[in-house]
Amino acid sequence: VQLQASGGGLVQAGGSLRLSCAASGIIFRFNDMGWYRQAPGQQRELVATITSDGSTNYADAAKGRFTVSRDKPKDAVYLQMNSLKPEDTAVYYCAVVRLTTGHPLVDLWGQGTLVTVSS
Repeated sequence: VQLQASGGGLVQAGGSLRLSCAASGIIFRFNDMGWYRQAPGQQRELVATITSDGSTNYADAAKGRFTVSRDKPKDAVYLQMNSLKPEDTAVYYCAVVRLTTGHPLVDLWGQGTLVTVSS
């Protein structure tokens, strides 16, 4: 059972990247999903969530710049990141989550993908 984020790389400030999340060994099209990131020396933080029916929620840092989406037939989740800033530099992770009134509960972490934004 494995989740894998991909699509990271080096981009200049103001640029865009699209991250993808795919799985092997599980089907997550009926699960709520989350994108997280962890910058060097920082705690992992929530970036965005998407429910099984497509409802989305974003951290303040992501609002207006990032878009989370999913393709159920392909069993994939995406994070479109626009207007990237150097402070977006981090390892990005996708995760199977359970949404609560507080912080989501993570059932499964994916392997991350590094996003580096140069100034």
